Amino acid sequence: MNSGIVLVADDDQAIRTVVTQALSRKGYDVRTTGNAATLWRWVSDGEGDVVITDVVMPDENGLDLIPRIRKIRPDMRIIVMSAQNTLVTAVKATERGAFEYLPKPFDINELTKVVDRALKEPRQTKASQSKLAQDEEDALPLIGRSAAMQEIYRVLARLVGTDLTVLINGESGTGKELVARALHDFGKRRNGPFVAINMAAIPRELIESELFGHEKGAFTGATQRSSGRFEQAESGSLFLDEIGDMPLEAQTRLLRVLQEGEYTTVGGRKPIPANTRIIAATHHNLRQLVRQGLFREDLFYRLNVVPMRLPPLRERIDDVPALINHFLSIASRDGLSTKRIDALAMERLQSYRWPGNVRELENLVQRLCALYSQEEITLDIIEAELSESLSGDSDNNDLSVSSQSLSEAVEHHLSEYFRAHDGALPAPGLYDRILHEIEKPLISLCLTATRGNQIKTAALLGINRNTLRKKIRELDIEVMRSVK
Repeated sequence: MNSGIVLVADDDQAIRTVVTQALSRKGYDVRTTGNAATLWRWVSDGEGDVVITDVVMPDENGLDLIPRIRKIRPDMRIIVMSAQNTLVTAVKATERGAFEYLPKPFDINELTKVVDRALKEPRQTKASQSKLAQDEEDALPLIGRSAAMQEIYRVLARLVGTDLTVLINGESGTGKELVARALHDFGKRRNGPFVAINMAAIPRELIESELFGHEKGAFTGATQRSSGRFEQAESGSLFLDEIGDMPLEAQTRLLRVLQEGEYTTVGGRKPIPANTRIIAATHHNLRQLVRQGLFREDLFYRLNVVPMRLPPLRERIDDVPALINHFLSIASRDGLSTKRIDALAMERLQSYRWPGNVRELENLVQRLCALYSQEEITLDIIEAELSESLSGDSDNNDLSVSSQSLSEAVEHHLSEYFRAHDGALPAPGLYDRILHEIEKPLISLCLTATRGNQIKTAALLGINRNTLRKKIRELDIEVMRSVK
């Protein structure tokens, strides 16, 4: 059994009862109150070993109480609970010295584990955190209160006060750059520049120059010295988007920066100190690229110090109404007509799979505000818009298909496998095998549709032409050209 006195402050009697019962079963002595004043009196009198406090209480905000407790009881661990489940709340709790932040509703078993850690873990000195401007509550960089987003907020709150390298993985349109900006804007480098570069959007032969700059005469056309993104991001943050598309030569240079903390310009010889935080992102499986020899393993581990996975919108469908209201507000501020979504239309939007994720949802809301005169958006309008999205553009050779249908087909295929094998697990490597089965027919069909034109095929697939060539070799795809 455990020992220790836990002080609980929450104006909800039901929560106080549940917490008391759970912690008492674990052997803790629990004292509860519905206001901040009583909690402060207990702490001032030297009582308690751990504090659990709500944020919104009738007499004082729990977040404002944290610095006062820390001042007179610096070793006391404070656990914050809140129904205000936003990134700003999580960051404020962390920056003011909370040991842990738990969004409501929380798992009571998780709370007991946090209390156990609070009493048993040695205290570590935390780096100073950034200060949030008062008006940032109205300008949240991320929207959503689903369980998946709460975990993102908690991780971000722990990271903003550090310079750790972060690798963000997520599908296209999930908001990877928004997360990178949040790490910067709420972190200790917020007064420095935030510089972003998309590896997939820059010709491979120019990436090194774009990143590290070049000297006059370094190559044909280099008529003057040019600064790179590392120099531009001095004292700030550098966001390397689609890092999986970085060529191997540039990977070697980037590895040196992460290992040695310095770089040289293209054509230069003098090392330049790199004073910037690195945040990378990709929609690729970098471990798979490492196995294929397309990404350096040592660089992967240097980047993957803190991995973050952004959930696709289909995994946090409860956030759709909040996202829609957010985008409607933005559209209204931008001069578009004010709209509202009726109940049936909202239900349909929450049942859609959103293959393009949050970006697709944002685009849809902008279309609704720009193209429809009626103030209320009804189900028939949504059905027409979604049908148009699923049918695709006729200029794409009729290759566009519903991502919902594809995902359902894969799910059905795997479900049948498990049923046929009485739930037995397949052999290891299932992820790569599924990708292999999908990639080959997809690339073959696109090559057929473009009559073997690899430039058009790469554009159709949305991948780099060099990546397409490698896939053709790896998958042993025969390229047929039409006879004219």
